[in-house]
Amino acid sequence: MSTRRNFLQKMGLGALALQLASVKTFATDVPVDDIPYEGQTLRVAIMGLGGYGTRVAQSMQNCSRAKLVGVISGTPSKVTKWQADFGIPEKNCYNYDNFDAVKNNPDINAIYVCTPNAQHHGQVIRIAKAGKHAICEKPMAVSAKEAREMIDACDKAKVKLLIGYRMHFEPHTLEVIRMRKAGEFGQIRFFQGLCGFKTGDPKQWRLNKALSGGGSMMDIGIYALNGARYMVGEEPIWVTAQETKTDTVKFKDGIDETIQFQLGFPSGAVASCLSTYNVNNLDRFFLDGDKGFAEMLPSTNYGPINGRTHKGPINQPYTTHQTVQMDEFAAIIFDGKQPVIPVDGHEGLRDMKIIEAIYQACKTGKKVTLLA
Repeated sequence: MSTRRNFLQKMGLGALALQLASVKTFATDVPVDDIPYEGQTLRVAIMGLGGYGTRVAQSMQNCSRAKLVGVISGTPSKVTKWQADFGIPEKNCYNYDNFDAVKNNPDINAIYVCTPNAQHHGQVIRIAKAGKHAICEKPMAVSAKEAREMIDACDKAKVKLLIGYRMHFEPHTLEVIRMRKAGEFGQIRFFQGLCGFKTGDPKQWRLNKALSGGGSMMDIGIYALNGARYMVGEEPIWVTAQETKTDTVKFKDGIDETIQFQLGFPSGAVASCLSTYNVNNLDRFFLDGDKGFAEMLPSTNYGPINGRTHKGPINQPYTTHQTVQMDEFAAIIFDGKQPVIPVDGHEGLRDMKIIEAIYQACKTGKKVTLLA
């Protein structure tokens, strides 16, 4: 497997066409799916036409409130292919040098950044200056300072900044959170998040610190970190961490291979998490309280997500994560909808601050206190 996304793709791509694009509800006798949407449409240009950008594009074909209308890429051949595959008009195609001109293109009102981590900062700031809403893959930046600057730029331009936390809309995940809020697990005591895979091509951008900003922690590890926060329902107040590296040729300085990290929460709950580029089949969340538990296995891949609690299986519909995410983003931007778990720039900034503390704890061997 060459990348995390290829790993996850093997687990979930086959289900992409089979998963439910939406859930039927019956406020009237007519299913919501069959009622044509007549409101504002989120008209999106995707920046970065790699594997994940392609997955988002494919998933958006089933959106009701979001539409793929443009592309931004440094590879002309990819632009040509996307024009053919998705019917993108020439006037909505840009490269990394000229995409500031999108400011004068009314066809596009949002840009989804799917480029390497280190490029997010500058690209989102340019998007904000162009007056377009910015959607950015996670991690949103390679430092908390950069994340803060991205938030400030979007605030100044009065545009939205949303981070691609697709799991925040996933039905099994939301059911566990509902149960936790309802007190069905009692006092939360412990969370475990295991996220990892064996990374492949040593020349890929994820193993280049100048592009990735780090190793497994900046990639697959953010799922365990973010999951600990939304599953426990609190913000951690301290972190400890340990790094293990078995291959110093493949995982050079600044590229972490495996990190174990622990989080402490105000209530006394603790989390134990693992992020790795050297172990396959790690995709499990476990939440434990004094009245019950929840386990999700797999917990964060492209699906289908499965889970169980002390009450039995979690019976929620399977969805195409990116389809739901993009429709939800439209509702946030146009309707002011407040998601159960935030997906704004401040949510991304919180993760960045904790990731920096994890790296500090690895370096010093000491417990690091997290500031509010």
